[in-house]
Amino acid sequence: MKAFKEGYIHSIETMGLVDGPGIRIVIFMQGCPLRCIFCHNPDTWTPISSTKKTSKEIVDQIRKYRPFIEKDGGVTFSGGEPLFQSEFLLECLKLCKKAGIHTCLDTSGCGYDKKYLDEILKYTDLVILDIKAITTDGYKKITGNKMDMFNYFKDKVKEHKNKLWLRQVIIPSINDNETYIKDLKNYINQFDNVEKVELLPYHDMGVSKYKKLGIKYKLLDTPPMDKEKCMKLQELLEKEVTKN
Repeated sequence: MKAFKEGYIHSIETMGLVDGPGIRIVIFMQGCPLRCIFCHNPDTWTPISSTKKTSKEIVDQIRKYRPFIEKDGGVTFSGGEPLFQSEFLLECLKLCKKAGIHTCLDTSGCGYDKKYLDEILKYTDLVILDIKAITTDGYKKITGNKMDMFNYFKDKVKEHKNKLWLRQVIIPSINDNETYIKDLKNYINQFDNVEKVELLPYHDMGVSKYKKLGIKYKLLDTPPMDKEKCMKLQELLEKEVTKN
């Protein structure tokens, strides 16, 4: 009998509506190498206190909801950072595709093991890619990491021609201005197969988690992003994109 790989799972959402097309099962995987200043889930950074499940257990659970997802939905692997558990993720994706389930990867494009990356993208129908920043300095300030892994992942997605959704968190006094949006539009031109670009308003709903974990929250003096202003920036971005 085949021994299925085990992975660390933070939680599972059974009726996700914003993590890809249709109704989706969202698998929030544990572990992330980034320390984004706006992260609202610091409890996903390490495998501590998470649940262990095999790839077969994950796919068996997804199958239970097949009547809800089979029309135009599927499964989305999110996190934390799902690529942080590359080998386990790959096995889950293969089992999903074997079962005829649409697969989506919600990722920051980092933390992966290179030897599994091509296969992971081969079994991924849609990539939702989080753009943390568009310059190396900006990326370092936001994530605490270098941009090399993200750039390599970006090139691999282009090579594999995966369908792509892009997301960018908009933070007051950091990137909530028209100049940044116009620069973002130019940056987006580096990507192929982009179906959607979403600007997400920064919020501070994760502050209580930081307090509970005894971790300093770096944006304590930053108010939540005004949703109306974020929508106007979204409209500006869409106008800029259509000019291309």
